[in-house]
Formats: sequence, C-alpha cells, structure tokens
Amino acid sequence: MTRQSLLVALLLPAAAFSQLAEPYNPPRSNCCLAGAAQTLADGLQDWNQLGRYHADNETLQAQPADPHRVVFLGDSITDIWKLPQFFPGKPYVNRGISGQTTSQMLVRLYPDVLDLKPAALVLLAGTNDIARNTGPETLTMIAEDIQAIVELAQAHGIKVVLCSLTPVSDYTRRKQTGQRPPADILKLNAWLREYAAKGKLGFADYYAALVDDKGMLKEGFSDDGLHPNAKGFELLAPVAEAAIEKALR
Repeated sequence: MTRQSLLVALLLPAAAFSQLAEPYNPPRSNCCLAGAAQTLADGLQDWNQLGRYHADNETLQAQPADPHRVVFLGDSITDIWKLPQFFPGKPYVNRGISGQTTSQMLVRLYPDVLDLKPAALVLLAGTNDIARNTGPETLTMIAEDIQAIVELAQAHGIKVVLCSLTPVSDYTRRKQTGQRPPADILKLNAWLREYAAKGKLGFADYYAALVDDKGMLKEGFSDDGLHPNAKGFELLAPVAEAAIEKALR
C-alpha cells in the first residue's frame, strides 16, 4: 500500500462518521421507559377497556332497572359530555370512551349497554375509525360494526338512536381535517342517515347542528376543532333529546 493509499484509508472512517453525526436531531425520548412500557402492556391487557365501567355497571345492575334509562355509547365526544348538566333529572348513562372505534364499542356492547337494560341507546361512533385509531378501515367495515350494534340492541328490545358524526375544523391551533377529511365524514353520515331511515331508527343530526357554511365545525363551539365545548354541547343536547323522545314514543 502506498503512502497516499494509506492516508486515504485512514481519512475515510472519519469522513463517514462525520456524515453520520450531522445533523443530529433524534426524537425526544421518554424519561421513564419502564413506565411507558408498563402503560402499553396494561393497555394491551384491556384493549377494549371493558374495565372502564365494570364497577359502575355492577352498581347499576344491582338496582331496579329504570324504564326510562338511556345509554349514550360513543368515543371522546360522548365521554366528555356532562350528561347530568345538560339533561338534569334524566336517567341517562354515559358509556363513552375516548379514542374508541366502532369495533371496540361492539365488544363493549353487552356489559356497557345490553346488561343495563336501557329503553334506548344513543350511538355516536365512527370519527375515530376515519382517523384510523385502530388501523385502516373501509366504509363497509365501519357500517357493519354499526349494523351489528344496532341489531343486537334491537334483539334485546332496545330502541336505537343513531347520531351523525360531528364536523371538524381547522380554526384552532390543531388542524383536524387532515386526520378526519370532511369528505369521509360526509360519506359516513350519508350512510348513517340512509340506514336509520330504512331501519326506522331514531336519528340525531349532530352534524347539522354544528356545521357552518364552509363545512367546518362552527368557530367558537370547539376548543380544538374536534370536540364540542360547552357551547357546542348546548346545541347538541336538544337534538339528542328530541330524537330520544321520538324513538321512545
């Protein structure tokens, strides 16, 4: 090996390492990896969150069933809805869980709805399916989950109110339309409306109550472009109440 070749060979590793080191912008890591791993493991143990309402369900089942009981089944929009505040004196039961998709709600249907023997079920589901929270889905997959929920409820003598998905917006700092395209929301809502009409189900048009002339969730009625705030729920409450009353007539 010549002196020049040896010099090149010695310099090559340094150049290579220099390229690897610049730029160095690794993602921020969790300071407590053991805790993060345990949280993930715990979540996988109860992926459908059957334990979330287990104790509350047992308490309700130990009491005489209220003939006017209504269960609200859904995702975070239902989860954060303070039903006693918006429906004072009503025996309405909240069984919403943030982030859930229709397939997870279907698994929860028996313990969180059917076993409580409600007169009616109010179902708001699908926005997290569109967002792919549990993986990509077709419209048919979402529709079949909803059909299964409806048919099981009907088989137990429970009236069903389907709710149209609420619109999203890009008015807040967090832009929502990229994860939940308005066109996809409209497609699922069209199917929900048609399915409710064919099956003579109750229908609560939450979308119409919250949408503006641009197809977005009205400005000022959500703090993040996805979840209604108190003003938003004030618009939804009478829509839900009217649909429940009509379904129970």
